[in-house]
Order: sequence, then C-alpha cells, then structure tokens
Amino acid sequence: MIQFEKVVKRFGPRTILKELTLHVPAGEILFILGTSGTGKSVLLKTLVGLLRPDEGEIWIDGQEVSKFSEIEYLGIRKKCGMVFQQPALFDSLTVFENVAFGLRRHYRLPEAEIVSRVHSSLAAVHLPDASEKMPGEISYGMQKRVSLARTLALRPQVLLFDEPTTGLDPITTASVNLLIEELSRQFSTTSIVVSHDMTCALSIADRIIMLDQGRIVEEGSPDHMKRSQVPLVKEFLAEVVT
Repeated sequence: MIQFEKVVKRFGPRTILKELTLHVPAGEILFILGTSGTGKSVLLKTLVGLLRPDEGEIWIDGQEVSKFSEIEYLGIRKKCGMVFQQPALFDSLTVFENVAFGLRRHYRLPEAEIVSRVHSSLAAVHLPDASEKMPGEISYGMQKRVSLARTLALRPQVLLFDEPTTGLDPITTASVNLLIEELSRQFSTTSIVVSHDMTCALSIADRIIMLDQGRIVEEGSPDHMKRSQVPLVKEFLAEVVT
C-alpha cells in the first residue's frame, strides 16, 4: 500500500502539489493523467525521495518515508523501479550489460544469477535475442523495452512509469502499453503510470486519477471516467481514439 497524506510540494512561490491525498493498494495499475506542469512527475519523484514534500506524509508498506535520510531511503528505492521518459542506456555497453548494470551495482549476486535475471527480464519484454546488441543497433522502441528490462531485473515491488510512450509511434505506443499491463500482472507489481494517454488508461488501468493544478479533480475506474462530467476529463476523452 502506498499513501500520500495531504502532501504539499513547493518550488519557490509556486505550489505544485496542494494537500494531495492518494491511496494506492498493492497490485493496482493506476494511471495519473493531467496537462503538462500540473504535478504528475513531481508526485512520482516525491514517492522515491528524489524530491521531498514540504508538508504531509508519504507511507510505503506501513513506513512513513518522507522524513527518511538518504541512507534510509535506499531500501525504499530498491522496492520501486522507475522507468523514465528516455531509455538512458549506456551507449558503450551491450544490451546485456545495460540490464545487468543495476544488479552489479546494488547487489552481490553470483554471476549465474545475474545472467539468469538478465535473460529472463529480456524475455519478459520480448527481446530474448537482443543481449549482445549495442543500443545504437536497435530501434528507439526496443531501447525503451531494454530500459524496462533493466528495471525488472531488480525485482521491484512497485513500477513507476514517467510518460513511457513519449516519442513513440502509435504502433509502438500500443505495444508498450500492453507490455505494462502484461508485466504488472505477471510480476504482481503495483504500477503507477504518469501519462497523457487516455486511450491507454481506459484500456489497461484499474483506476485513473485526473490531476489539475496539483489537486485530484476526478478519480475512478475507466467506466467511471467515461461518464465523468468534469471538464478536463471530457477534454481528454475527446482525444480518445475509437
């Protein structure tokens, strides 16, 4: 269970998150939608301690973490795997070494275990034969999947996606979205997806929240959102591909 309790985050005179309260049960696929600059990515970064809230509390598995020191936060970050907008692969390393990087840095594992985790993670994202390729030899969409495999190799309990389909064509976007659902179910993770993509949210989310100016203005199941009369939700629904 993840809980935000009246979380406030400010940058100078601007208040980005305004007493935001949000509960995410274990195993849920939650989509956070909203316009640019409304606090979606800030919410994810406060969860993993990259930013600290100015007020309020953040709870993960019964621990209030927002006042943790950097050392204390290391254990929390191991529970949370974050997939950023850009793949951020090391160009000089093979796909295998990119996926193995976090395992080698954060864990003392036998080499056989590292090899097993890398290959199983690449298989999970449908790239079983890409391990010896260099990032420059594969498509951008495949690089996105490698970055996801790198996160999966760490066996996180929570998957966090920050605009995972940015810069992708519609076909690749659809495949990445389906992959998010498939992996969330397969690995029984809690998944929080920051996105602009209402079409995807309606197809794979258990619950959707609409964030506007740092506040939740609507939340519910995909069916609930389809019936919503909140103006911002209706604007997003108008862009849905049918």
